Amino acid sequence: MKIRIQKGKAKGYVDAPPSKSMAHRMLICAGLSEGVSVVNNITLSKDILATMDCLEAIGASCRREGDAIIVTGVNPKIMTAKNSLKCKESGSTLRFFIPICLLSESEATLEGSQRLLERPLGVYEDICAEKGMYFNHSSQNVIVKGPISAGEYRLAGNVSSQFVSGLLFALPVMDRDSKIIITPPVESRSYINMTISALNTFGVNVLWEDENTILIPGNQQYKAKDVRVEGDYSNAAFFEALNVLGGEVEIGNLEKDSLQGDKVYKEMFEELKRGAATLNISNCPDLGPILFAVAAAKNGGIFNGAARLKIKESNRSEVMAKELSKFGALVEIEEDTVIVHPMSEYKLTETIYGHNDHRIVMSMAVLLTKMGGIIEGAEAVAKSFPDFFDTLESLGIEVETIVD
Repeated sequence: MKIRIQKGKAKGYVDAPPSKSMAHRMLICAGLSEGVSVVNNITLSKDILATMDCLEAIGASCRREGDAIIVTGVNPKIMTAKNSLKCKESGSTLRFFIPICLLSESEATLEGSQRLLERPLGVYEDICAEKGMYFNHSSQNVIVKGPISAGEYRLAGNVSSQFVSGLLFALPVMDRDSKIIITPPVESRSYINMTISALNTFGVNVLWEDENTILIPGNQQYKAKDVRVEGDYSNAAFFEALNVLGGEVEIGNLEKDSLQGDKVYKEMFEELKRGAATLNISNCPDLGPILFAVAAAKNGGIFNGAARLKIKESNRSEVMAKELSKFGALVEIEEDTVIVHPMSEYKLTETIYGHNDHRIVMSMAVLLTKMGGIIEGAEAVAKSFPDFFDTLESLGIEVETIVD
């Protein structure tokens, strides 16, 4: 899908959409709770639909009522995967459900897009080899077989926090206590804390024993709950970026005491406005694309802790370098650092490509409000924020779908 965005100044009020990260976690906890839970304030993005499909595959049921999902859970101690788990393009879904599937002695197959199955799963492969569980990762699927056991699990802290979260969903129902020991530095700690918060909400007690060790008591049960998903700071960042570029947008539906690491966007934008800032994005990698776009439009910037951007929906560092070059901005990529030089003037003569990555599309759309232009592959926003372009229009930006 091609979208033309006209030059314009965004102005108005917008509610931040529901947090996709917390929605995944709340839905999974509800699905592992015997009884009926209500998860309110849900946007049915492709990633959330993938998690709901996987819950159905392990025997839970999900029913939509307005912006709520009614979840009838399944006992995780006796559940088995009745069908293949279709993770689509959702990295969170795949990595969260692998340990859940390992609760069963029955084989489970998890499927996904080509790009998803190219993303690293070596942490789980190593754990399965060490603990005597079956794990097979191919270009078509991931096949696993448990049972997983209680005990001590050691993980590197510089890989995705999703591996830690996946284990946190499974280990509390074991017959004895477990520990996850994370080799420092622990990156994306905020996402781990979000998982722990969701678990606590559903009656599962998990806590940090020290800075690098998580204690998971065994013999616990998830308890059905009615909950509301908070607003999403990572997607709110795109609207705050409009303000950095001259807009007047007020953003609501954000909790001030949120555990989301991406709430640092305001401080980071302020630093980019003041000058060529040096920022570390290891704890907020999803902000990378929009921070790069703002840096190109303002004063440039140096971004450390960027290595993990290679293994997202696209290689986000390379893709942003390619697309920002169309605006005349130079981007240099080193091992763990991205250097963005500011564009000399606002002009664009080529079509922008979304690279099947929702955060690339939204970042480029924000930048295009300065000079206008076309994005091809704009449908990628459906992964996390299907209403993004409608919301942009509500703020006075003219958006047109181009029919070839």
